[in-house]
Amino acid sequence: MGVFSGRVKRSDIKAGDHVYTYRAVLAYSHHGIFVGGNKVVHFTRDSKMSLNTNTSSCSDDEMAKLLSSCSTYPDCGYRRQKSGVVLSCLDCFLQNGALYSFKYGATPTFFLAKVRGGTCTTAPSDGPDTVIHRAMYLLQNGFGNYDLFQNNCEDFALYCKTGMLMIDKTGLGRSGQASSLISAPLAALLTSPLKLLISSPVGVATVTASLYCMSRYATDIGVRTDVVKVSVEDLAVNLGWMDGPQENEASTSNVNNQVIILD
Repeated sequence: MGVFSGRVKRSDIKAGDHVYTYRAVLAYSHHGIFVGGNKVVHFTRDSKMSLNTNTSSCSDDEMAKLLSSCSTYPDCGYRRQKSGVVLSCLDCFLQNGALYSFKYGATPTFFLAKVRGGTCTTAPSDGPDTVIHRAMYLLQNGFGNYDLFQNNCEDFALYCKTGMLMIDKTGLGRSGQASSLISAPLAALLTSPLKLLISSPVGVATVTASLYCMSRYATDIGVRTDVVKVSVEDLAVNLGWMDGPQENEASTSNVNNQVIILD
């Protein structure tokens, strides 16, 4: 894996890894959890479902066919109704983009060297079995409503890897990518008055870059104090999505065996 790029080969990734790819000419990245068998579980906007007015009466198998054009894997595109959590094959997830691996347990120096957010965190990852269990459980029970700043695809992958949940639901989520979107204009705004005091453009740029990096680091889940560890079975109740999980673990395992092909 490239130290600074994070780009990896398919043979380098393992089940339980947090992977991502860039979309729209590197404008943003899309994240998911590789669960083995050439499959990725990821969290998306529900745009395809909203465009089809007849999906409310579809079964889960019919929904998968509507949402996937993959001819290689019959379960590619599988998702529960009214859920943005999707199982896709790696090819459909990447959409011809390059494959990148998200780094956990990064040192502060490494974290700050990765100027672009959404590539690493100082937080440690849990074991692969725990990560895969969370991803597959959320595939059956959902991950709430998609929100660009508070509950996006990177937030989903970070939760699967760490089990960490924000206590304050009014601020930014766990996403480093969203943090970068906020930190850049904030740093520029804070350094604007300094332009009157610092004559050198290089000096202003240095201060702006420093504030940007400090802001990114301060919002990383590995250093924040407003995060708690929440089991995936209790996640829906903690976030107020529902009174309890839609499926128990036995039901989830049954669906995994009958519908979702990971091998």
